[in-house]
This record gives sequence, structure tokens and C-alpha cells, in this order.
Amino acid sequence: MSEIVRIALVDDHPMLREGVAGTLRSEPDFEIVGQGETAEDACRLAHDLMPDIMLLDISMRGNGVKAAATISTTCPVVKLIMLTVSEDEEDVMAAFKAGARAYVLKGVSGPELIRIVRSVMAGEPYVTPSLAVGLLGDSRQNIAAADPLSDLTRREREILEHVAVGESNKEVALALKLTEKTVKHYMTNILQKLQVRNRVEASLLAHNAARLAKKN
Repeated sequence: MSEIVRIALVDDHPMLREGVAGTLRSEPDFEIVGQGETAEDACRLAHDLMPDIMLLDISMRGNGVKAAATISTTCPVVKLIMLTVSEDEEDVMAAFKAGARAYVLKGVSGPELIRIVRSVMAGEPYVTPSLAVGLLGDSRQNIAAADPLSDLTRREREILEHVAVGESNKEVALALKLTEKTVKHYMTNILQKLQVRNRVEASLLAHNAARLAKKN
């Protein structure tokens, strides 16, 4: 039997929160252990329950990003997913800087949300692909118009294309008929060549490169 994934939900819209809870409860290994409406609730639930996953809204009372920053410092074992309507680039970057592992737009399908939760549990960060363009932050603002992926091999580019649309290592492995261990090895090389810290930054760089290529 799979290990139970304990999840807490914090959002100030009860109907939406219950809808998300219902979707996640449909998975036999997912358990909703707590719900709240405010940043204060989020911090309390994280401290008292230590869930594996917490889904937070950015715009709830008390500020979801501030709650994320507090929780990531005081309860670092809790993996944070921002579930929000905000498509603002500053909100996305602030959320990741605060310690969020994923940034997901409300309206995501049930199966996709379940897949994202499992991906985050596996240690893989996620950002909604449509938000990726232009989100490289200060360290990427001076990126050259030349192809920043030029040092990647054809196989590495192929793998990065799959990662950039949110696929996990396992999904990439299945799609390309590789072992998951091989994909992990390629990802290590890709991160080193691109001089980025994680999959999210690599994905953002890939999206930005695609945008520049279209302009040229």
C-alpha cells in the first residue's frame, strides 16, 4: 500500500477549497488533514499538523507569500504549492523566493493537479508553463539574444523540451524510452551547462529562448 500523503488546504473561498479537497480525496493515498482561510491559519496548520503538502492562495487574508516564507523557515518539511489566480510575474518569483515548490493557476484540471502534487512530493518543482516566459528574474534579465541552449546536445534539448511542459523524470523517460536514472543524469548535465539551480529555472530559460527565437 502506498504511503499516505497528508495535505492541508488554505484558501479564503470555501467552495473552491472544498472542490480542491474533493478532487484530492479521490486519490486513495491522499488525505486532507486540515483546512483554513488565512495566512495565520496556514502557519498554525503547518506547525500543528506538519502536513506533507500545503496548498496556499496568494491573495488570502494575511498574505499567502508571507505565510509561505514563515512556513518554509519554521516547518521546512512542509512542501508548499501556491494555487492562485494571479498571473503576475512578481507574484510568481516572490512565491518561489518564499519557499514554494510549485505555482499553479486556479482552473487547473483535477488530474493535472493530482499529477502536480505527486511531482512536488517527488521533489520536483513546478510552474504553470504559460507563466514561464519572462520569469527568469534579475539573474536572467541580461540574457543574450543568442541561443542560450547552444551548449546542449540534441538529446539534452529534447529532454528539456519535455521538462519545460511540466513532465516529471518518469514521464520523460517513458516518452523517450529511457530509464529514469538516465533522465536524471541528463538533467544534472543540463542544469550545470545552463548554470541554473533547478528544473523550474531550466524550464524558464527554455521558454525564454523559444520566445527570442520566434522574434528573430
